[in-house]
Amino acid sequence: MAWLSLLLFLPWFLLLGSLYWLFPRQPRTARRRLFDTTTLVLAFALSIVSMLWGYRIGVVQPGAGPIWPQVLAVLYAYGAFLAVLVLALLLRPRYALRSG
Repeated sequence: MAWLSLLLFLPWFLLLGSLYWLFPRQPRTARRRLFDTTTLVLAFALSIVSMLWGYRIGVVQPGAGPIWPQVLAVLYAYGAFLAVLVLALLLRPRYALRSG
């Protein structure tokens, strides 16, 4: 059941990842492609780890409803994915877009 949240958010992660990959269109150097690929893999991996962590926290909450583990798993996964993308957007001009 923990993986349900990832399945439900996978289309949204694909959309956000595609927008991150495509914009800005130029310059599209090998350094930028490496940076973007690493960022997307890291964002997806951390969202999985966060999803599992959030699900486990939701399961042990006393008095929480049966849907709470799924809700918490989605919140943690989405938060981790966005955190990595925002950090990468801030770092990309310094690392991936500079020449040399």
